Amino acid sequence: MLAIVGEKEAVEAVRMDDFPIAWEPLPPMIGSKAALAETAFTLHDFAPDNVLTRGRVERGDVEAGFAQAAHVASGSFETGFVEHAYIEPEAGYAKRIGDTIHVFACTQAPYMDRDEVARVIGLPLESVRIIPSACGGGFGGKLDVSLQPMLAVAAWVLDRPVRCVFSRIESMISSTKRHPSSIQAKAACDAEGRLVAYAMEGDFDTGAYSSWGPTVAGRVPVHATGPYKVPHVRNLSRAVYTNGPPSGAFRGFGVPQAALAQESLFDDLAAAAGIDRLEFRLLNAIRAGDTTPCGQTLEASAGLAESLEALKPHWERLLAEAAAFNAGESRTRRGVGIGCMWYGIGNTGMSNPSTMRVTLSQDGRLTFWNGAVDIGQGSTTVLTQIAADALGLPVAQFDLVIGDTALTFDAGKTSASRQTFVSGRASEAAAAALRAEILRLTNAGPTARLSLEGMTMTVEENGVVARIDLAALPAKPDGTVLEGIGSFDPPTVPLDGMGQGVPYATYGFAAQIASLDVDLDLGTIKLNRIVAAHDVGRAINPMLVEGQIHGGIAQGIGLALMEEYLPGRTENLHDYLIPTAGDVPDIDIILVEDPEPLGPSGAKGIGEPALVPTAPAILGAIRHATGVTPRQVPVLPHRLWELLREKEGRS
Repeated sequence: MLAIVGEKEAVEAVRMDDFPIAWEPLPPMIGSKAALAETAFTLHDFAPDNVLTRGRVERGDVEAGFAQAAHVASGSFETGFVEHAYIEPEAGYAKRIGDTIHVFACTQAPYMDRDEVARVIGLPLESVRIIPSACGGGFGGKLDVSLQPMLAVAAWVLDRPVRCVFSRIESMISSTKRHPSSIQAKAACDAEGRLVAYAMEGDFDTGAYSSWGPTVAGRVPVHATGPYKVPHVRNLSRAVYTNGPPSGAFRGFGVPQAALAQESLFDDLAAAAGIDRLEFRLLNAIRAGDTTPCGQTLEASAGLAESLEALKPHWERLLAEAAAFNAGESRTRRGVGIGCMWYGIGNTGMSNPSTMRVTLSQDGRLTFWNGAVDIGQGSTTVLTQIAADALGLPVAQFDLVIGDTALTFDAGKTSASRQTFVSGRASEAAAAALRAEILRLTNAGPTARLSLEGMTMTVEENGVVARIDLAALPAKPDGTVLEGIGSFDPPTVPLDGMGQGVPYATYGFAAQIASLDVDLDLGTIKLNRIVAAHDVGRAINPMLVEGQIHGGIAQGIGLALMEEYLPGRTENLHDYLIPTAGDVPDIDIILVEDPEPLGPSGAKGIGEPALVPTAPAILGAIRHATGVTPRQVPVLPHRLWELLREKEGRS
């Protein structure tokens, strides 16, 4: 890493063409067919030392499953680099205060930043303080430590405050991207349409650095069959080093790429078996009591079937509208597609803890010390709601301290859809512990009602009123008189060599329908409507849940139809297209609440689940409208036009 540090005018006057740095540019080797067309090898031909890591989930006898099947479908699928395109670029400042360094910056993982800054400068952890800014979007892109160490080193060496704001070009050049993938998959069902076998091999281009390649390679095989009962499974993945841009965490950790393959092949099988596509998924939907390909029995909260049932009337209506539309049109054809997903909440088979603290001070201040960074998904609001509900006092009475590594406990990274579930349980436990202290002091029972006015806590139960004078209680140096601390680490079992274990304590489930029109002459696509049914366990804040689903669908539209980062060519948001309000159709949302016993009030995550099924549903709708099956995303107009012309040539 290199940074130029100076007064603003001096730095902006530097001409990079004159800067004394020399390097040898090499052509990038990335996973898309288009980029590899000019080379003599593909990702499958890399030497073993180019493989960063491998993932495997194997259960049953896949070859026997295929041998007994009535219908088999297979295909190859390609995805490319995708930019996070958060509105706020990387930004922050650092200053040295004595023998400590303070860094204020946008981040998804303040404790990871602290550890990295301490390692780079050579300081003990307690000498580094990370203070997260309000974060204008992340999607995984701000999990990787970027400018924090550079800011810290500059401020430490110069002993003066140093700030930095990346331009959009700098952000796009320096940040990680979604892993390009090359996936070969095969699926089979019996004559009645029940899935019997699934096999997948996927290569994921992790670029020049490891970044989150191991996470992607580990998560994909677990999810690659989708949320379905499949007795015979063999899912293999590789994260492969190339000399292209580094790939990192991006909303879904490889699951969106795998879902494109699996959902497309299940459309093939439904057609071969003569079964409606929604009914095929309902027939095979995994339910509570079923066993996953990892050998995990789902004890509760598996709401895919309920989500599909909720979509049925919308599915039938949209199919009827498409049939009527197509009866009177020639150039434009309407199609309807469906996609399903499941997503493990939190880390894969690893410890994933969070700790929270709620305090009362002598002066009557109620403070929630929350180490979870809100990157726009609303976790600050939701976690405070959970704490308020567990304590029994209004949200408005809480003062908030967010993410500061010097003041809060480690709540873990804001990633993998984990904060509502994991930090929510910790928040619930912390507030419940404080409530228990209050009830103990007044000898009150669990049904007592609390109220806080000034420095007086009032406890009322069955007409009996007790009051606590907070100012009279012994206080800690910071003024705290009562506190509750709560922790939660989801119960998981590490996966063995065959991918057997308990990778996640709970899963999110969803099904989405897309209706769209295709111009057969131009290859252009216009989305008409998306209907999304999501099992969220419990919607703590329905408005925020719906906001996450809207945002995830918009990002899924980009993945399916327009977003493609081309290394060395894509520089800014003029070159890189993301969906605008004009590209996002009307969205109908159905919240399914199949409570998760481990979750706070039954809740689980929604961040990644909102994105995953959108692109598969769109590809299914394109196929329904045109009869062609896209196997590469984004489905840009010229690519669809070429598929349509190939179809005409065959006919």
